[in-house]
Amino acid sequence: MFHTHYDAFPKDFLWGSASAAYQVEGAMEEDGKKKSVWDKFVQIPGKTFKGSTGEVAVDHYHRYKEDVKLMAEQGLRAYRFSIAWSRIIPDGDGEVNEKGLQFYDNLIDELLKYDIEPIVTLYHWDIPQALQDKYMGWESRQVIEDFTRYAEILFKRYNNKVNYWVSLNEQNIFITLGYRMAAHPPNVKDEKRMYAANHIAHLANASVIKRFRELDMQGKIGPSFAYGPTYALNSQPLNQLAAENNEAFNAHLWMDIYVRGEYPSVVWKYLKTQGLAPEFEPGDSELLKAGKPDFMGLNYYQTITVEANHLDGVGAGKMNTSGKKGTSEANGVPGLYKSVENEFVEKTDWDWNIDSTGLRIAMRRIASRYQLPILITENGLGAYDDLEEDGSIHDLYRIDYLKNHIKAIQETITDGVNVIGYCTWSYTDLLSWLNGYQKRYGFVYVDRDELDKKELKRYKKDSYFWYKKVIETNGEVLE
Repeated sequence: MFHTHYDAFPKDFLWGSASAAYQVEGAMEEDGKKKSVWDKFVQIPGKTFKGSTGEVAVDHYHRYKEDVKLMAEQGLRAYRFSIAWSRIIPDGDGEVNEKGLQFYDNLIDELLKYDIEPIVTLYHWDIPQALQDKYMGWESRQVIEDFTRYAEILFKRYNNKVNYWVSLNEQNIFITLGYRMAAHPPNVKDEKRMYAANHIAHLANASVIKRFRELDMQGKIGPSFAYGPTYALNSQPLNQLAAENNEAFNAHLWMDIYVRGEYPSVVWKYLKTQGLAPEFEPGDSELLKAGKPDFMGLNYYQTITVEANHLDGVGAGKMNTSGKKGTSEANGVPGLYKSVENEFVEKTDWDWNIDSTGLRIAMRRIASRYQLPILITENGLGAYDDLEEDGSIHDLYRIDYLKNHIKAIQETITDGVNVIGYCTWSYTDLLSWLNGYQKRYGFVYVDRDELDKKELKRYKKDSYFWYKKVIETNGEVLE
């Protein structure tokens, strides 16, 4: 769809940025906090780049005032961050840690002081290690009750201060990488356990949203989903079918359940046939249907192109976590689909496709299928940045990336899609889960590397000043 002119961004559009507790806070066991599954997982040799950990991260826990002041100077309208479950309830299901809550009290108040809308993520992958040890975390239905209790504590604490809540961040990623590829906690390769844990996570997500409604909370709530729209390699019918398969198994399996409370029929039949279907207990269907969100949170980074994959074909491939372009491997599911190169898009050094039109396609598909507003909760470019002697960082490649994606958002709004806001990933540089500190995303450069945290000094990148102008003009000036 081409337009002769574009609609303006809404006056209340949330121009924001984002982070996650484990990736920025540090203070791993300070003020009563205990370990999460990530604190243990990163100790396994070879799991992260150069053994990098979030023990210190970028020390946001102690420097949040400095970071929020930088946000205010930039004119940021919204900041999405996650709360660390093990900071609030160190054992996951025991006593509440008032010191942990106090940190988030202070952070939220600091944001509100500068009229920055806090967008709170309840869960960004860091379930307390105590619950993993006690009952295997997301593999036990007990987590539904414990996660709901944790969420209710936060709902009641911040009901008059927080208007936007994200229930689960990228359930598809932490489940798939954690249980199919052993690339995330709990370091498992077991499809049966994967689908079982995924079902329980869906129930927990629905339970939290249901409790949100029961408490008559102000504001809105929804999950953040990592969606990479699928392209077929070409018009060969089997490749088109492979694209349909990929959408069903890597998108509809999550978003259909969030919105409709039902598994896609094609996926459910496959799971039953393969002996992978999770167990449904009485009340599950009713709970899933009670968890319809107010918006769909969209984490968008790239599209995927696929072709047919025969029964003896490609399985789980290899991710590029080194930053050496071209080192990733094709992945797929035998009998369903396999990934292939897209000759029409460029790639990052981590082999992620750069495709701003894909963001427009993602939002169009979500709006058409689910009729929900969309909050873009993550989008950004991971790249190598160079700190110059004068303290400048000339990240024109990031500006170009973000500019093109913002143009795609405006095009999508003009298409008729309701987009609430745009949170870039990330605000400051941070720990990139498996990729260490060399993969930088932020508007603010943090001077540290995998082996030396240095002074953690903050520097404004060129993209910081560019985004400041974008916000000031409500998206009118992108150049």
